[in-house]
Amino acid sequence: MVTQTDTIVALSTPPGRGGIGVIRLSGPDALGILRNLVGLDSFKPQPNLLSLKNLRDPKSGDTLDEALVCFFKAHHSFTGEDVVELHCHGSPVLLRTIIDITLSLDARLAEPGEFSLRAVSNGRMQLTEAEAIRDLIDAHTEAAVVQATRQLRGEISRTIQPAKEDLLNIIVRLESSLEFVEDDLPALECEKILDSLHALKADLAQLAHTFRSGRLLRDGIKVAFVGRPNVGKSSLFNALLGRDRAIVTDIPGTTRDTLTEWIDINGAPVLLLDTAGIRASIDAIESIGVDRARREAADADLLIVVVDGSEPLSDEDRIVLTEARDARHIVALNKCDLPGFSTASFQTGGNTNGSTVVSVSAKSQAGLESLRAAVLEPFANR
Repeated sequence: MVTQTDTIVALSTPPGRGGIGVIRLSGPDALGILRNLVGLDSFKPQPNLLSLKNLRDPKSGDTLDEALVCFFKAHHSFTGEDVVELHCHGSPVLLRTIIDITLSLDARLAEPGEFSLRAVSNGRMQLTEAEAIRDLIDAHTEAAVVQATRQLRGEISRTIQPAKEDLLNIIVRLESSLEFVEDDLPALECEKILDSLHALKADLAQLAHTFRSGRLLRDGIKVAFVGRPNVGKSSLFNALLGRDRAIVTDIPGTTRDTLTEWIDINGAPVLLLDTAGIRASIDAIESIGVDRARREAADADLLIVVVDGSEPLSDEDRIVLTEARDARHIVALNKCDLPGFSTASFQTGGNTNGSTVVSVSAKSQAGLESLRAAVLEPFANR
């Protein structure tokens, strides 16, 4: 059972090897565990000050590491509890050993987000600020970092607070009228309350309108390339990414599994998915890739249907366009750098359902800016 009387421990730095690995403890036994690790029961660290200490195994007495340790006293720490940080060398084996020792000293592994949860429970931060920490860690673009930082500084709380106070004032006035039922609210007072409610509604509606753009910055847009084999999906994927992430060959069906990468388009985080070419195949492995491509297409926020504009529209192209018809999609007519490129056959035989069509070349990179703009356009007014 999870309670705040427990002392929790977690690795605060990303997993893997590095110069420094930070282990954090929070709870009533944090200082006692630190004293066990440094081997000094009388150790009284000055709060908020880093000290260089040898960390030892309490059972064997062997030195584990030379680390910087810091103690944050309750009510003045991140969580509002006694907090200890151990700044060790970043060996995964070493960090795991130290965490195991803290577990043997009656700490337990923290649940995801539990440090922030304790900070909220102990009044050290608002819930919106705790959510901002998560958003800041998960941010994929500079714009998302700026937004999360503003929220972390309490901008949303400060914006909502006046509306909360106005609502409480209205509630007090209404409750007073109920308390003294013999005295009805004067007409003028009713008009003032209605005016206040209308103003509040307008202010909150304006704030709610910013939610869509905020969610876009936080969650990003999931964009999947779909099309028949060998139309240049992987080449366009690499071109937008700016590096050769996907293997590109002239052999149809090269892409078997889905590749994903984040990119930044005008501050908006976009998750690109390169999928297998969609066609009927007797190859078992390729068929699995095609099934996965269709599943990814179903989950995507936007499809980029890639068509080879240097060739006549094929039956396989028409199948892909038909499958994408009811989804939010744009069409990328690829290979506009080739002499045989033409939009005529597509305009007469393609069913785009009113979607945007962009002529582009993965090889020469012509039209890439138009493609980037087309990716964001469906979400501009959300």
